[in-house]
Amino acid sequence: MGLLEQRELTAHRHVDALREEADRIQAELVAAEREWNEWIVARSRVGEVLSPGEENVAGPDAAEEPSERSEPPALPASPQAAKPKSVVPMWRAGLARSALSTDYQRIVQALADRDRLGQGPLTCQEMAGCFGLDPVPAKIEALRSKAKRLTARGWLAEPAPGRFTLAKAVAGPGGGS
Repeated sequence: MGLLEQRELTAHRHVDALREEADRIQAELVAAEREWNEWIVARSRVGEVLSPGEENVAGPDAAEEPSERSEPPALPASPQAAKPKSVVPMWRAGLARSALSTDYQRIVQALADRDRLGQGPLTCQEMAGCFGLDPVPAKIEALRSKAKRLTARGWLAEPAPGRFTLAKAVAGPGGGS
């Protein structure tokens, strides 16, 4: 009977030690989750600051219409300043393609080459083939999104739905060079 009590006491001490360790690990886990959430919030805030959206930071009430602006938006000082997911600047005479991020430059260059060779507009599926991408819906839709953004900013034209070419001003002498 004494031997059983001794084993029971040993098992009870072992269980208590494991519970203490489990409590310590649980506390560490809670602290790590809290820190993780703080990093997620910080990353989100930094992302908002570094990649300005379509709205003014001051809010929707303070947003002004593009036609009311007295001067054009600031452009990157160098080609290195253009980052992926950057805002596509409105095209204007003398604005170089280097103001665009690399993916947008590839699209404009491919369409410039086609325009130079006298070839017609490209579909996004054809663009995917030009860039060596698999013609899967995700890749094609990503290209379509970029082409639509370039069209909205005056870099491209869409003479027929889903078919893109350089805008006449960009294709003209010195345009987008």
